[in-house]
Amino acid sequence: MFTGIIQTVGSIKSRQPEGGDLKLEIKAPGLGLDEVGIGDSIAVDGVCLTVTGLAKDSFVADLSKETLACSTLGKKRAGDPVNLEKALCLGAALGGHLVSGHVDAVGRLVSRHDEARSVVMTFWLPEDIARFVAAKGSVCIDGVSLTVNRVTDHEFSVNVVPHTLEATTMGRYRGSTEVNLEVDLVARYIDRLMGGDRRK
Repeated sequence: MFTGIIQTVGSIKSRQPEGGDLKLEIKAPGLGLDEVGIGDSIAVDGVCLTVTGLAKDSFVADLSKETLACSTLGKKRAGDPVNLEKALCLGAALGGHLVSGHVDAVGRLVSRHDEARSVVMTFWLPEDIARFVAAKGSVCIDGVSLTVNRVTDHEFSVNVVPHTLEATTMGRYRGSTEVNLEVDLVARYIDRLMGGDRRK
């Protein structure tokens, strides 16, 4: 589990296709990899990945076909920045919201505009997950925990404060930037219990 509070911005060091899957090496300066072991989980742009190799300032992870199909990580190239967060330790402060690192869909930036010192960003999201997003609820964008300000059938808006713009990759979003979306974990389970899970 994660919190959606990004600990550092790393970058893709290398990518190596392997039999339909993909092996990524990710630079992670400042993440504290001395406390990470093989088999531990790290969220990369909101995607929970298992560490399969470690170096002084980088780690390696394997991406399955499912991960490549449901996220933006397969499109990343060497040098591309990524948001990084180590797994939540029991008893640690939960500054954002409970995030599983299991991306629901790829969304797309529709617009952005300044509002005082913050930036309001509006994103398109697929219809099959739109019902999980609610005003004043939580959503995870590329691993960043945010509060939803406004929601319509196919779009929602968030207010991104200066610190988040500087401490994550969100300050770089322009045009039709694609993002990894994870809806609120509780909303998914409630929907399932109410018999509303129609996704394949």
